[in-house]
Amino acid sequence: MHKRSFTYLLGTQTMSNAADILYIMALVSLVFHETDSIFSSVLVPLLRMGAQMISGFLAPLILARFQLPFILFVSQFGQLAFFALLLGHLWSAGPSPVWVLVFTLVAAMSFLDGWTTPARNALIPRLASGEGLMRANSLVSVSDQTVQLAGWGLSGVLVAMLGSEKTLLVAGGLYMVAMIFTSLIRDPLEGKAHYLLQPVTRVRSGDSLASTSPAQLEDTLYGPESESPALPPKRKKEILREGWSLIGASRRLKALIFMDMIDLLGGSVWVGAFTLAFAQQVLHKSEAWWGYINAAYFAGAIGGGIIVLASVKYLQRRLLPAMLVGMACYGLLTAWYALNTLPPLTLLIVLLMGLPAEMSVVSRRTMMQMSVSAHDLPKVLSAQATLTSMTFCISLLLMGWIADHLGIVNLYLFSALLTLIAVIYGIFSRRALSMSLTAPGASSSE
Repeated sequence: MHKRSFTYLLGTQTMSNAADILYIMALVSLVFHETDSIFSSVLVPLLRMGAQMISGFLAPLILARFQLPFILFVSQFGQLAFFALLLGHLWSAGPSPVWVLVFTLVAAMSFLDGWTTPARNALIPRLASGEGLMRANSLVSVSDQTVQLAGWGLSGVLVAMLGSEKTLLVAGGLYMVAMIFTSLIRDPLEGKAHYLLQPVTRVRSGDSLASTSPAQLEDTLYGPESESPALPPKRKKEILREGWSLIGASRRLKALIFMDMIDLLGGSVWVGAFTLAFAQQVLHKSEAWWGYINAAYFAGAIGGGIIVLASVKYLQRRLLPAMLVGMACYGLLTAWYALNTLPPLTLLIVLLMGLPAEMSVVSRRTMMQMSVSAHDLPKVLSAQATLTSMTFCISLLLMGWIADHLGIVNLYLFSALLTLIAVIYGIFSRRALSMSLTAPGASSSE
């Protein structure tokens, strides 16, 4: 594992995620306070999701041309610049900001942020291989969950203590630190020149992640003095279609992404509005239990991530069973959660969900990274990110309708059913899925 660059990558993601949470919480609070409109407040997360979906669709045009650390740096620098403009406008406008400008800047930041997830997940297998890849994915997952737990818990306190404006200033400082970390990341497949001096990617079609270590790939593919190969003259439409074509041509990629979408379709049940409704309608508890359930869920995810991290050697050889068992246990625990009415037991159930959830997520991510070449992985992950954003938007609408018409208990039961359907599909597709473990780095159809 290239520990130094991976540490910087982990640092930039941690700082950036924390800044995102702080700025969203502070901005939503500010918008609601100034407009007294719930709809205006909801526009902030909706704009973020919509802009990220568009960004994910267009990302292959960027990912095919530039180095992954360069893309991360441009994303962080651009977000910091737009955030500075946002802060400057809010401070100068006082109590009467131009909300169209505010929402435009939010959308611009979110558009740039949409590049970071596919770029990050494509960079991880270049920095780690073998058991180190699953360990790296586990560390990233634990970091994400820790930031979620601490961020959403502390952001409300910070907004209450400092006010929205000062909290936004703290978020700006975190964006600055994230950009500094990003400037230190190096991609071992891209040669020795710094990416700011040589931003164009040198990774070519057919370069595999699985059979050769990143250090070996740097020497054997390029050598210390090799020139950057020119990008093939492809039309933009062809580049945009490439990731989707790779998914369509590979049975294992289709199976992994289909399972991911089915599972995610029910994943929005853990959005605050649904957990709040469950606490009040089923547990007959106050809003405080909404926070308790969220805290238990993220604490379980952190604990589960640590256990997965400690079990990497065992799980690395059993990725497919780990994914299927994790999803099955998670689905059954979700059903138990729906049918339970005892508040203390509810906290225990969501705490126990952490291990199977992390087993499933980390195994699925690792299998995806092992199934595609270094050149093609960013394109596939861009297509996946677009599908993920679209699926989550559909999920919010669908789950909201079910909660209103069928009740909150049936909402969670339906979510559990979707997860179990994904498991059944995975069992029937196990031949295609297991091929990704025996022939990593390939992206052809099976």
